[in-house]
Amino acid sequence: MEPYFQDKAFTVYLGDSIEILPKIGKANMIFADPPYNLSNGGTTCRNGKRVSVNKGEWDKVGGTAESLEFTRKWIRACGEALAPGGTIWVTGTYHSIFMAGFALQEENFKILNDIAWFKPNAPPNLACRCFTASHENVIWAKRNDNSKHVFNYDEMKNGRWKGDQLKHPGKQMRSVWCIPSAGKSEKRYGCHPTQKPLALLERIITASTNKGDTILDPFCGSGTTGIEAAMLKRKFIGIEKEEEFAEMTVRRYKSMFRIWD
Repeated sequence: MEPYFQDKAFTVYLGDSIEILPKIGKANMIFADPPYNLSNGGTTCRNGKRVSVNKGEWDKVGGTAESLEFTRKWIRACGEALAPGGTIWVTGTYHSIFMAGFALQEENFKILNDIAWFKPNAPPNLACRCFTASHENVIWAKRNDNSKHVFNYDEMKNGRWKGDQLKHPGKQMRSVWCIPSAGKSEKRYGCHPTQKPLALLERIITASTNKGDTILDPFCGSGTTGIEAAMLKRKFIGIEKEEEFAEMTVRRYKSMFRIWD
């Protein structure tokens, strides 16, 4: 299968991840940031202004049953793409994360942790009818109860991590991570509506992989996973359905690593 873009250990495919995953080999770690299915005509706050939550057709779904079936399909495909000893990380809000956790257990994954990613710069709640959403959940799971997995305990215990006011070097890292959302400096090559900060992926990749390992992102978006993987000397395979975002990933990678046509 021909990639959309390839440079050394950095590869991006354009298309449906469920169709592409069986064709591209095995990965040591998967980071999945699937659609949150939030495009329902509502509004949110961005840069102090009320804006639509609609992100595009890719973020729409025809109801709970359809969303759960989609979740089952991509998690099953990811399970088949994991190498022995590999792990998967899945991020989401309450709109999607509980389906993902249920589907992971249906596929016999063993959940290792549920990380609460606290965003100190989260936007306010404009409706004022519920608490301000200021975190996302990140599930970490291994392929089954008996599989061995990588956990770089010493690095996580003794490392210094940007933006985290809750971490103290020399103490065990806990399951609440304080990391700001991606800032302007990370969006200068284009902006994805659910873009993850490099600091989040730095921690995830460092915790659960070693140099030279292959990292897979089936919902590549703006390429944050790939950029951080390359910086940490890991191989990367990304899959993105929307060409706009696949091109954003390529542009970001070329600019970050000074690669020009």
